[in-house]
Amino acid sequence: MKKLSLSLFAVALALFVAFAPATASAQQAAPKPSPHQVGLIDLAYIFQNYEKFSDQTEGLKQAAEQAQAKATSMVESLKQQQQVLQTLTAGSPEYTAQESKMIETQTRLQAFQQVEQREIMRKQAEVYKQIYMDVQKAVGEYAKYYKYTLILRFNREEVADTANPQQIIQGLNRQVVYYEAQNDITQSILDYLNQSYKNAQNTPATR
Repeated sequence: MKKLSLSLFAVALALFVAFAPATASAQQAAPKPSPHQVGLIDLAYIFQNYEKFSDQTEGLKQAAEQAQAKATSMVESLKQQQQVLQTLTAGSPEYTAQESKMIETQTRLQAFQQVEQREIMRKQAEVYKQIYMDVQKAVGEYAKYYKYTLILRFNREEVADTANPQQIIQGLNRQVVYYEAQNDITQSILDYLNQSYKNAQNTPATR
């Protein structure tokens, strides 16, 4: 019985010696987890200072102004028709015809305003979407290159720099209370976006 116990012990010891190097090698070969690095970006600041966004919103502004000018012209035409109507006898064929003309103009004005408003809103949403995708792409490339594992949105304006009570309250509700300056990648992303936009503007269409 004693000899059997010694034999089992010898077998167990042999197995331990055989597998111990393999286990140690597996532990050594296991990749070490990469350090967690967090970056911060102020999207509001990016949108305000990205030249592409400024140019495209300026185009939307001009389109809105043109639509407003056309609507104003239609309103003036409606006022003139109203003045003509006041000179006519109520119930006369001329009065009825002029009244119908006014109703038609008013209907066209309302339809024009509704269509233009929807179109401007659609174009505005498309601009915001395109700019956000530009920022998202740049942030992704930047994060991969500099080994950032997480990029968070924040507001880089300091509460101490404002006297507006509403802005102070908003500042107190910020999620980021403290950060180191090197974690703010806002300016780097903005410089890259503006430079890329300038390069695209200066590149000939045939190239």
